Amino acid sequence: MFPTHRPRRLRRTPALRRLVAETSLEPRHLVLPMFVADGIDEPREISSMPGVFQHTPDSLRRAATEAAEAGLGGLMLFGVPRPDDKDPEGSGASDPDGILNRGLRWLADEVGDATVIMADTCLDEFTDHGHCGVLDANGAVDNDLTLQRYVDMAVAQAEAGAHLLGPSGMMDGQVGAIRKALDGEGYTDVGQLAYSAKYASAFYGPFREAVGSSLQGDRRTYQQDSANRRESLREVDLDVDEGADMVMVKPAMSYLDILRETADRSPVPVAAYQISGEYSMITAAAQNGWIDRDAAILESLTSIRRAGADVVLTYWATEAAGWL
Repeated sequence: MFPTHRPRRLRRTPALRRLVAETSLEPRHLVLPMFVADGIDEPREISSMPGVFQHTPDSLRRAATEAAEAGLGGLMLFGVPRPDDKDPEGSGASDPDGILNRGLRWLADEVGDATVIMADTCLDEFTDHGHCGVLDANGAVDNDLTLQRYVDMAVAQAEAGAHLLGPSGMMDGQVGAIRKALDGEGYTDVGQLAYSAKYASAFYGPFREAVGSSLQGDRRTYQQDSANRRESLREVDLDVDEGADMVMVKPAMSYLDILRETADRSPVPVAAYQISGEYSMITAAAQNGWIDRDAAILESLTSIRRAGADVVLTYWATEAAGWL
């Protein structure tokens, strides 16, 4: 009889498909990005990211507890300061009483070691110009001056209780500088999830509303060009050499090829960030009745895992964990 080979035999029932599935998606693979804002009395929904909120202290604690109980792998915290608290150096980022460091202490008190507490180690939310570093006299980001600010920020985050720091500014040498500072201050157990392959992307738009960005211009002099592939692999190798405990590809869905290559060569775990624009596209299409929302969410997360991510940062983390 023809055909001799019938692969469909293993697709015939849900149980068969489950038996031979090559990629799994579990709550432990998921990390929830969270925003804590200074000076608000109620959680504030982000208009371009329906269902995602800037949190108050109380709502942050509640959401963190829910995430930990759902079995999530971790929480990545971003701070949203008051506009009046921003300055050219982003001093609020390293202030122990700044909103991000207070938020980290709230998380540490609330969930302890029940999940992994991660901190965004970047200045963009805290600078009045919205860039990820300190500007020189010509208005360009000064790499080496910025490293010192990252060092100060990293030590403050370690003191506040972060388990993993997320240097995301794409400054040359940032992982090595932070590692040296942490070790020098006795925080040898605090790790780094390095944003190693972070591209200048049009899909970040909603995130800038989420953190109240003051960005003037763009970040193309430090974030990577979307046309490049080898450049990202070099960045990954450099971060690993400097002591990164994990590396990340960001965005995820538009860079699955980069994610696959990174996973194939990396000696450390690999994360990928399903960013705001990716979240908002699926959400908007679902709200218009054009796609099946829940199925699209799970398919997108599975595709990121299939491409090689050990860890996926997604704004659907808690909800998806409930389905799984």
